[in-house]
Order: sequence, then structure tokens, then C-alpha cells
Amino acid sequence: MSTDFQQARAALGARLKELRAGVSQRVLAERLGWPQSKVSKLEGGRQTPALEDLAAWAHATGSPAAADELAARLQGIESHSRSWRRQLRAGHKPVQDALTVEYDRSTVLRAWEGSMVVGMLQTPDYARAVFARYTELHQSPRDLDDAVRARVKRQEMLYQPGRIFHIVMWEAALHAGVAAPHVLAAQLDRLVGAIGLDTVKLGIVPLGAGIAVPPANGFWLYDDRLAIVEDWHAELWLDDSDSLSLYRRVWDSLSASAVYGSQAHRVIARARAHLEAS
Repeated sequence: MSTDFQQARAALGARLKELRAGVSQRVLAERLGWPQSKVSKLEGGRQTPALEDLAAWAHATGSPAAADELAARLQGIESHSRSWRRQLRAGHKPVQDALTVEYDRSTVLRAWEGSMVVGMLQTPDYARAVFARYTELHQSPRDLDDAVRARVKRQEMLYQPGRIFHIVMWEAALHAGVAAPHVLAAQLDRLVGAIGLDTVKLGIVPLGAGIAVPPANGFWLYDDRLAIVEDWHAELWLDDSDSLSLYRRVWDSLSASAVYGSQAHRVIARARAHLEAS
């Protein structure tokens, strides 16, 4: 979680405390029907409120006119940290649609993924399995068909001139059993085909390869203007120069350890053979 995010959430908490002036936390919690601990966490900047929490707070403190101001503050926070809890309220498709806008605005896209095949190269069946896992994890609406269609539709960009996709994955991602074996087998075949695309430069970091940084969270770099980093609880949307420089250095380091072309083909074939033998 970024320092800017923490500071913004703390500032929002201070504003909430200011609106509560003259009323105890216990009394306000009773008015709202919340545990007092929630009031304390929101004021202390230790929990991100939902939009409806802020509207309820404004009315319970006798300051309904402050609701729009509080909502604007929350929007500013979420421009950097977008929790999955809020993003997935309507399912996965709206999240996919928001990402497509950023892909469409970009010319050079770079990705790192160490845990599974990147979305831009997923087969429909593999994508369905991934969405199903995350739907279960976050207990979100089960819009698997719409989410898969949105992801596959975005993959049309792979065949359009004018964009370059530099994608680097760890070999471990080729073995992760997030889908049934026959689905994973078809997915590996799809990766072989991607190696020959003019718009794609696919690199695989072999297990055992020397790496300058530990392979951690997956992320995408959209030109030199935006990094989107995935964590279990949220996506981080980072556009400040320091963060962009950091993630570009990480990507460059991991990319330098990757193999490409025929060597990448052999790594994928090795994963395919291991799958068939298991």
C-alpha cells in the first residue's frame, strides 16, 4: 500500500473525526448501527470506508452537505488503491471493461506475471477457471460468461498493428494448477502460438535462472504513464514518476533473466511434457 494512499486515508479519517465533534464515538456508532471499533478504525485511517459509509456518517453527524466532499475524497484515494471488495460488487466484467480502456490508450505494454498465465494470453476455458477461483475468494457475483467474453474481446488487440506487448512470465506460472489438466494443456499450446505474433514478445524466466529481484506481484506497465499492480485485497493504480521508475526497473531486471523465441518454446514444451506425465 503506497505512502500517498496511507496519508490520504489518514486525512479522510481526520475529516470524519472533525465532523463528529461534540459526539462520542460510542454515540455515533449507536446512531449508525455499527460497532464502535469501525468508527475508531475509520477515524484512525486504518480502514477504507465504503461510499455509503460516508453518506451515513455525514447524515448521522448532522452534516449532510459534507457527503459530496467525503465522496470526492474517497474517489481520490481509490484512484490509487481500488479494493477488490468494491470493484467486484457488480462482478468481474466491469473491472475488465475498465482495464480495456487503459489498454486502448496505450502503445507499449509490459507485463510481469509469476503465478498464472497473463489475461491477454488466456484461453476462454483457462480464463473461466481463473475468474471462478477469484469469484469464490472474494464472494463476488458470478458473472463468469460476461467476464470471459470481455477478456477474450480485449485479446483482439493482439492482432491489431500499432501496439507492442512485452510479456514476461515465470516458468512456475506454466505449472500452476488453477485449471483442469486438459484446460492447462490447451493453454500451453496457446502460448506457443503467441510466440509467433508480431505484436507480442513473450519471455519466460526459467526455474533456477538467476534473478536480480524476487518474483513477486504481477503488474502491467502502460506506456510510461501508469502501473497497475495486483494484490490480494486491491489493485494499485500508480502514476507517480517514482513508482513508475521502480516498476520499470523491476520489469527490466526480470526481463533480462527471461528466455525468448525457440528457448521459450522449449520451456513451454517442458511444462507440457510434465503435465502429460503427471
